[in-house]
Amino acid sequence: MIVRSLADIEGTHRDVRTPNWRSRRIVLAKEKVGFSMHDTVLYAGTENAMWYANHIEAVYCVEGEGELVNQETGESHWISPGTLYLLDGHERHVLRPKTDMRTVCVFNPPVTGREVHDENGVYPLVKEDDDPQPVG
Repeated sequence: MIVRSLADIEGTHRDVRTPNWRSRRIVLAKEKVGFSMHDTVLYAGTENAMWYANHIEAVYCVEGEGELVNQETGESHWISPGTLYLLDGHERHVLRPKTDMRTVCVFNPPVTGREVHDENGVYPLVKEDDDPQPVG
């Protein structure tokens, strides 16, 4: 059994910060449960272009609101507390938080915590036994 709080993660390698978001990685690939789970805050006024070509991601909004745009279709969705979106087709997308948005994100395959978005917004597929990479 694993019991872990956000306070346990704060300031560790599981607490990843960028100018646009902060992601606290609660469950990672090293736990060997088949998924990873993150508590992520996306900051108001940012534009976050992402494309998870190697992962399926489910995102559940618990606080805040913003616009999600499917870059492949142009379709737009308003995301607010209680809304989930599932990127089951590896869709290229943009999230534009109107207010700070707090989300719970689940990835399959699980991320290791060492992934860094590339120029296309993609996380590479990094296996837990791969050589360590810097988090950024």
